[in-house]
Amino acid sequence: MNPIVRNVLAVIAGFVAASVVNMAIIKGSNYVVPPPPGADMTTAEGIRAAMPRMTPIHYLMPFLAHALGTLVGAFAAAAIAATRKMTLALVLGGIFLLGGIVAVSMIGGPLWFIACDLVLAYIPMAWLGGRLGTSMTGRTGLSPAVASH
Repeated sequence: MNPIVRNVLAVIAGFVAASVVNMAIIKGSNYVVPPPPGADMTTAEGIRAAMPRMTPIHYLMPFLAHALGTLVGAFAAAAIAATRKMTLALVLGGIFLLGGIVAVSMIGGPLWFIACDLVLAYIPMAWLGGRLGTSMTGRTGLSPAVASH
């Protein structure tokens, strides 16, 4: 397969994988950490209205969704990519960081959570996912037979 096509598909696959993990954790979070009584956590307005009644534990699942989603997506992108594995993993982290910035601008939140989420959940997890994906598949991602030609 053409390396450029494979790299584009790697980023798309990483994006899909990250999104699935993120949404699975968000959807399941109400079972792990129930929202404050009467809170509507399905809309940005409902989340904003519930924030004064939320405790730090309520922010754990969104952070894990962002961090683990980015980690899995970056891992997938690096594992699938033909070349520039770490670059593509970090591009994926940058895409999700932009999404996090947009979410913060729409929803808001306590400063400690915003800082922790934006600084720790995206680029560091993309780097770690890139490292794991690269180490599992080799530097180029090409099989030894292909890489020798």
